[in-house]
Amino acid sequence: MKKILLFMTMSLLALLTGCATPYIDRSYTAVSQDSRAQFLILHYTAGNFAGSLQTLTQGPVSSHYLVNENPPTIYQLVDETRRAYHAGVSYWKGATQLNASSIGIEIVNLGYRDTLEGRIYFDFPQPQIDAVIALVKKIVKENGIKPERVLGHSDIAPGRKPDPGPRFPWKQFADAGLIMWPDANAVAARKNGFEQQLPDTVWWQRTLAQHGYAVPQNGEMDQATTSVIAAFQMKYRPANFAGIPDAETAAMLDVLTAPSVATQ
Repeated sequence: MKKILLFMTMSLLALLTGCATPYIDRSYTAVSQDSRAQFLILHYTAGNFAGSLQTLTQGPVSSHYLVNENPPTIYQLVDETRRAYHAGVSYWKGATQLNASSIGIEIVNLGYRDTLEGRIYFDFPQPQIDAVIALVKKIVKENGIKPERVLGHSDIAPGRKPDPGPRFPWKQFADAGLIMWPDANAVAARKNGFEQQLPDTVWWQRTLAQHGYAVPQNGEMDQATTSVIAAFQMKYRPANFAGIPDAETAAMLDVLTAPSVATQ
């Protein structure tokens, strides 16, 4: 009865004052709900701080956070409750257009430079990485984001985006409990079997899709498929990410997609 009288009183006041804002009763809360942010996507800016800041604040692309390198300062550019435009055309485990369901972190880094000797990627200073790890810990805790959903731009857009690149220290994030990582002993044990016979293309495409990637299921080792293999290698075996199927890559992928095998 008290609630009804309160509602009627507030409604009458709103009418008398000409206020267009309705009274909203927030005394009930639904059990079935979670955070808008289901994914966390890591990027490098491919530019210096000044240029990156201008692009992310004045241009058509944006991110929730920008992490400078010297000094390692964290800037929030978009509130986490709002959508930032950092992922573009993207996919992970059936989810598409991840701008609407993700938090983006841009890390100031020049990316790479093409030389006569080949492409050279730039390192990330450790203080900057420490700042990113601390930020990621905060975000995943507050939003309940699972380790398998802390990803790089290259995971959700393989072949189109290479960031955060092969110099990004993903293993440090695994050691911090922020991402999944294949158990080294399990990989070594499975590698022996794959050295005897590599899986066929159907296996690669099916298992890469099971891991989360958008990959063709046509039984052909085409450019799209090798691009996904390269993205996987760049994250878990950055010493060689040519996109060529091999026993070590197969073992890592097999361990990560086997529910009975623990990761470290």
